[in-house]
Formats: sequence, structure tokens, C-alpha cells
Amino acid sequence: MRRIPTCVLTDAAPPRVSGGHALDRFVQIGSLTKALTGTLLARLAEAGVVAPGDPVERWLPAPPGTGITLLHLARHTSGLPRLPPGLGRRDPYATFGHTELERLVRGLDTVAVRPPGDEEYSNLGYAVLGAALAAAGGAAYEELLETYVLRPAGITEVTARPAAARRLTAPGLLPGTRRGPWTMDGAILPAGGLWATPRAVAALVVALLVERRLYWHNGATRDASVFAGATADGRWAVVHRLNGRAEDTDRAGIALLRRA
Repeated sequence: MRRIPTCVLTDAAPPRVSGGHALDRFVQIGSLTKALTGTLLARLAEAGVVAPGDPVERWLPAPPGTGITLLHLARHTSGLPRLPPGLGRRDPYATFGHTELERLVRGLDTVAVRPPGDEEYSNLGYAVLGAALAAAGGAAYEELLETYVLRPAGITEVTARPAAARRLTAPGLLPGTRRGPWTMDGAILPAGGLWATPRAVAALVVALLVERRLYWHNGATRDASVFAGATADGRWAVVHRLNGRAEDTDRAGIALLRRA
């Protein structure tokens, strides 16, 4: 049986590390990034920089009249498809840069698959949301995230581009080798491109889930998956795995919460 490198952290016991995970190495957190992007929207709204009801065309060169707002993007009710069109297969987001995103935004009325309102999970929607927040805030997404979300919470060790020596990626087929992670530091970054150490993820769970009652979120990339959840009384759990199915990561996290 293939061993799945796993890191489990909870509030009820000292962190348990197994199978090669280390608390000071950066791992891909996938769509858990979306919780940070959604929090950034809320913080910029609190600061008066944006309003959740702002239409996309206020901040990006989208055609008028799509009816898509920043809140639609954050809630996955924008009517945009799950993925940008034309992605590759081996490293799907490698060629999806800001130029490609702007091209899609200019034709957003033709990219949308339905009118805003119905829920459909959309990585593309969060890429558009991140670009809109960057335009509204007058700075790069990462800079705004640091200023409005991470630094106020006292959280470090979250980045889009960790040093190669500190990245923890899935083992390769040959002994001593590692699989290359997807390239996700371009336009798709706000949807799922961040890396963090497991201890930083635990700090995010406390700051964003336990304190704000966002009860769970998950994320997955090519070879990494993460589950973060909290109960109503403040207990929490984080599970990160390399290789294996994302659904099994979710099940492990849910099982931890149930035992709590």
C-alpha cells in the first residue's frame, strides 16, 4: 500500500506529523486560498475601498450589463464556468496569465454560462475577483492580502512563491524524486495558488474559521489536498496530504471533528 504523506493538526493535542510532512515546509493549500480572497473582499469593504455590490465593470474592463458583482464572484453565483477555457492538461494554469484573464474579462458576457444567481463553483470567478480587488486597491493581490488579512492576524509563512528548498511536494515515481507542482502564481492565484506552512494554516483556521465561524473549507491541486474545519464551540482540525484523493482528505478531517 502506498503511504500518503500526511500532516494532522488539531486544538486538542500537540501537532502530529507523519510520512515526511514538516511544520516549517510550505505546502500548496489549493482552494483554501479562496477563504483568504473572500476575507480580503470583506476587509476592503470594511475599509471603504470596494462595496460587495460593485459591478465587475467598475474595476475591470468588462462589458457593462453583465449583472455580475463582486459578491456574486465570492459566492460562486456569477454564472461563470468552473474553469477558464483553453487550459492545458499537464500544468493547466501555467499559461493562464493576466493578459489571458483580461482577454476573458473583456468578453465576460460571452464567457458566462448563465445569468448571475444560481450557484456553480468557479475558479475563474475567483480569478476575476482577485483581479478586481487588486485594481480597486491599487496594489498586487499578494500585497493587499498581506496588508489587510495576514499582517493584522499576525500570520506569516503564506506566499505564492516559496523558496524551492522549503517547498514540500509529492514524492515522484522514482526513489528520491519529487513531482512538479502546478504553476498557480499567475492570474489563478486568488482562486487556489497560495502556499503555506501547516502551522500557518492552523493559525488561519483559528483566525478565519474559529473566530469568524466559517465552519469548513477545503482545497486541492495536482498532488496536494487540504481540509480545514471548526466546530461551533471552537474546536478545529487541519489535514494536509500529498498524493491520494481529495475526498479522503475531507473524510479524515470530518472524522477528526466528529471525534472532537
